[in-house]
Amino acid sequence: MIDDEAVLSHIVRVTLESRGHEVLTADDGSRGFASAQRQAPDAIVLDLMMPVMDGFAVLEALRGDERTESVPVLVLSAIGTDDTEQRCYRLGAKAFMRKPFESDLLVGVLEDFITAA
Repeated sequence: MIDDEAVLSHIVRVTLESRGHEVLTADDGSRGFASAQRQAPDAIVLDLMMPVMDGFAVLEALRGDERTESVPVLVLSAIGTDDTEQRCYRLGAKAFMRKPFESDLLVGVLEDFITAA
């Protein structure tokens, strides 16, 4: 989970951990990208508006690195425009959800990513 909103990261982490998933969090894009390179996650939940490195830059970096290029990314963002969503898909996102979101839907999408791998 790469998101600078601590409360949201906590909610997502607790939700996923209650379903048996291990969750790592990062509070900015640069740390999140570095963690993804080290940890090889099964999936990434990514915010767009973050300090240091925004979500668009993180998506580009993930797709440009052989260690992370195939990791599925779900973008979770308060930016709710169709242009933003399309840009995320062009940059390699596998799914896009607008905040606020339904926890069960988020978990279902991530579990689909994991079982498809």
